[in-house]
Amino acid sequence: MQTRRIGRTDLSVTEFSFGAAGLGGLYRECTRESAMATLDAAWQSGMRYFDVAPFYGLGLAERRVGDFLRDKPRDQFVLSTKVGRLLHPVPQDEVPDYSYVKPLNFDVTYDYSYDGIMRSIEFSYARLGLNRIDILYVHDIGVYTHGAARNAIYLRQLMEGGLKALEGLKSSGTIAAYGLGVNEVPVCLDVLRQADLDCILLAGRYTLLDRSAVAELLPLCEKKQTSLVVGGVFNSGILATGPVEGAHFDYMPATEDIRQKVGAMDAVARGMNVPLAAPAMQFPLASPQVASVLLGTAKPQSLARNMALVEHRFSAADFAAFEPFTLVAPELGDEPVRV
Repeated sequence: MQTRRIGRTDLSVTEFSFGAAGLGGLYRECTRESAMATLDAAWQSGMRYFDVAPFYGLGLAERRVGDFLRDKPRDQFVLSTKVGRLLHPVPQDEVPDYSYVKPLNFDVTYDYSYDGIMRSIEFSYARLGLNRIDILYVHDIGVYTHGAARNAIYLRQLMEGGLKALEGLKSSGTIAAYGLGVNEVPVCLDVLRQADLDCILLAGRYTLLDRSAVAELLPLCEKKQTSLVVGGVFNSGILATGPVEGAHFDYMPATEDIRQKVGAMDAVARGMNVPLAAPAMQFPLASPQVASVLLGTAKPQSLARNMALVEHRFSAADFAAFEPFTLVAPELGDEPVRV
């Protein structure tokens, strides 16, 4: 699998990468056996970049990813995790419902400060059982997750202390790169205008359907030499399933307007004799600002099905055929997308 460089660093990642939220039991239980089989399928497909977070299964996904990668040659894979949430133990009957099924017995506290980020990476080392993390993403900073008033507090923590921690970790060689892991464009612009980020993991905002990142963020990333890692390429399902009854967009039932747009896109794809999921999966990589497309699943057969779509090849003209039906700035739902 081909690789692309992260920003101005010496770090390169595979064009398709593995997102581990599902391994933490997002929306449905994921057994250890299924988690290991899915990670092995990702490895066999050629993926060598793996992304996880403390939030995924409240520590469960980090433990599973670490267990899988521990015996792999360390120079053959790239690992990212996230900071911004600290886990603390709670009784089993007090574990909040964060949409993870059978998570570990923890709850989260948001902390984007210098000390919070330094504590977070130490805790991640322990859960992973690994002694190196390549990329750290600041997880879910932004109004979408926190609301305007609370986010102002957290953003101040990040700008006044958290970024210093990340830069110190990079300068010392502890990590190779850092950035944001978010679901919204505005906070990316806010931070990137003031800081030189290596990369941004952006979910759902630069897809075949949703082009919210195009107007301002992509040009700013080019200027700053900041790479994008794109998650949520199926916009939580509808670009994989098509506009079927019950299809979801941004983790909520799709509106009639969204279903009509996706129906038109599906017709374009049928005219190319390909499933809509194929151009959806490959579209972000047409941009030189995109380093990798992050694919998340907890089933090896789903990963194999998605990777088979790479066999299709698309031109700029092919992608342009979908533009009349795209969204520029869709309304976000009430529930945060799980990056």
